[in-house]
Amino acid sequence: MAEGIERKIQRVACIGGGTIGSSWAAYFLAQGLDVTLSDPAPNGEDVARHIIEGAWGTLERLGLAPGASPSRWRFVADPIAALDGADFVQESAPERYEIKLDLLKRLSAALPQDIIIASSSSGLLISRLQEVCRFPERCVIGHPFNPPHIVPLVEVVGGTQTARWAIDAAMGFYRRIGKHPIEIRKEVPGHLANRLQAALWREAVHLVAEGVATVADVDAAISEGPGLRWALMGPHLTFHLAGGAGGMAHYMDHLAPAISGWWPDLGNPVLTPDLQRKIIDGVADEADERSVEDLARRRDEFLIRVLEARRLTDNSSKKP
Repeated sequence: MAEGIERKIQRVACIGGGTIGSSWAAYFLAQGLDVTLSDPAPNGEDVARHIIEGAWGTLERLGLAPGASPSRWRFVADPIAALDGADFVQESAPERYEIKLDLLKRLSAALPQDIIIASSSSGLLISRLQEVCRFPERCVIGHPFNPPHIVPLVEVVGGTQTARWAIDAAMGFYRRIGKHPIEIRKEVPGHLANRLQAALWREAVHLVAEGVATVADVDAAISEGPGLRWALMGPHLTFHLAGGAGGMAHYMDHLAPAISGWWPDLGNPVLTPDLQRKIIDGVADEADERSVEDLARRRDEFLIRVLEARRLTDNSSKKP
């Protein structure tokens, strides 16, 4: 930590108790940590409790750390008061610069120098956010993937003023509690994973706009095809296997030229009102009267089973 200080993280302050902040809180609790949660909404405590209680069964299936308890948290409406005793701050306020700048300025003014402030921002630049902060060197992005209590990925991004110790400490903390942190080494809007999602969705929208396929068939092209492989490995390792015994070297020689030849033909669609309506109607047809809540439950059950299967496969491969 700063100036060689090693801080044992036992209490996390979750500032912002919406879907992301409360899911984070549930995960921290499952790792045996104490949590103080703050949110300005009049029903903030009730919303947080509902999300934490709803997530706990899933967290039990995935495995609890010693001492984990869904009761080891308290709600404090005032975000500054919520910092009392905190060893780490996970900020999950709305994704707007004006809100986060005001909040981070106040949080940083109230915290000792060696306590990291990690923002859950899905695309804002930490260099801009840390401009208003006291001790900006301890500020990082700690962006989870939704829902944070299930999906392992956390993107860690440092800004122009972020110290190396803060990045290393954030990476180490997330890794110790069972997450899979990756360091984004150059700031770009949207970080990494969301940019990959955006690139895929842009082409998906283009194909719908051009009448190549329906919304449902575009989705099926991923969920029934490459998406199944992507649950295990990313695009580079997937194409390494596509190269056969020669791996990526063979792929580059024999297959990559054809795929790169398609790049100029990829679309750059404009989300006109008519195209938006076409996609909205197509999603409604695909959902087939299943509610957002029903679809989310199905997604979460699938994610849990994928993680369980991957864990089983990894454990089996380690046996002599």
